Amino acid sequence: MALVNTFKNLMSKGKEFVRAKLMNGYIPVFSQFGQDIYESDIVQNCIDIIATEISKLQPRHIRTDSNGMITTPKSSINRLFKFGPNELMTTRDFLEKVIWLLFLNYNVFIYPIYEYVRSDNGENTRRFTGLYPLNPYQADFLQDASGTLFVKLFFHSGESFTIPYSEIIHIRKKFSVNDIMGGGMNGQPDNAALLKVLQINDAVLQGLEKGIKTSLSIRGILKIATMMDDSSQKKERERFEQLLSSGDSAILPVDLKGDFVPVNLDPKFVDKDTMAFLKSSVQEWYGVSQAILSRDYNDEQYQAFYESTLEPIVIGLGQAFSKPMLTSRELEVGNEIVFYHKDAMFLSTNAKLNLIKIVGEQGLLSDNQKLALLGYPPIEGGERRTMSLNYIDVSLVNAYQMSRTSATKGGTSDE
Repeated sequence: MALVNTFKNLMSKGKEFVRAKLMNGYIPVFSQFGQDIYESDIVQNCIDIIATEISKLQPRHIRTDSNGMITTPKSSINRLFKFGPNELMTTRDFLEKVIWLLFLNYNVFIYPIYEYVRSDNGENTRRFTGLYPLNPYQADFLQDASGTLFVKLFFHSGESFTIPYSEIIHIRKKFSVNDIMGGGMNGQPDNAALLKVLQINDAVLQGLEKGIKTSLSIRGILKIATMMDDSSQKKERERFEQLLSSGDSAILPVDLKGDFVPVNLDPKFVDKDTMAFLKSSVQEWYGVSQAILSRDYNDEQYQAFYESTLEPIVIGLGQAFSKPMLTSRELEVGNEIVFYHKDAMFLSTNAKLNLIKIVGEQGLLSDNQKLALLGYPPIEGGERRTMSLNYIDVSLVNAYQMSRTSATKGGTSDE
């Protein structure tokens, strides 16, 4: 693949590396794993909902000037976000894969590929040509003689690459006791507490399966009143089973040698409250409520889900992408990468109408933006902005009130 050749060209040759020194004294060698809990359907459903919602985001490279005005520059970054971060993925695919890798490993590495081009003012600038989410099975952190941090990534194909850490987009989940990696002390998913709940839930499900099979398989005991060897008993049982399967009526004939004794099995299953508790424990771990999990939520429930679960990821994505993809100078003059939620499409129709009324009266939305909120296509001349005359500039409030007071007292308000 072209990505492998690109990595080979970018490898630091002729340099000598030593293990990076961490404050906690641990060797910075981390293996990526964490597949144990992902056999659970509840876990997969929770992650799938989060990944699906994040995949709807619209990443943008924006610039905010000193007056607070936001513009979208025509940059190579915006081109990648619009048409696809690489030749294999759309932007939606890319974001979904990033989130799945993040929850699988509590760390995800993304490599931005770029080339230097000369701008109009004669300066060399970076033109980004691809963004690739990586899934190494091991990451070693190294230092060169100058103390620069590098990361050596090992892949299941047998390839390994050493890349400056400053050029890697590294997104972490539960970044706590480890100095570099997310997860536990060893830079791996710390799912011990969740695994206990899942083991209990699995034992309950297995018990249900066995109880159902038992209750449906053993229906009674056939007592044979004569002495028979094993082969004779087998023939008698097969004859009885044939009667069971071929009888058209509810009456089953049995000769004097046999006596059928029905067995009434009453397996005890786990009550629904216990099952609900086990399920809710997993949902709380991932911050996904039952309403979100069942896709039957209102605006308030989704807003709570967004603020508690999605928003920290959205903010983290913007910061993680901005740091390696933008230069220090670009960051200083207001450049950043932001992940926008498209047009508040999660809102109900009534909520959208209220939003259009409140924000539209301020003149903040064009006619086409209002139509887009309701799912309609743009119209000719729809860039017009209208606002209500029931509002006044705050700087004119005092003058307006003084003029009203003067008019009330019999004066003029020509001012």
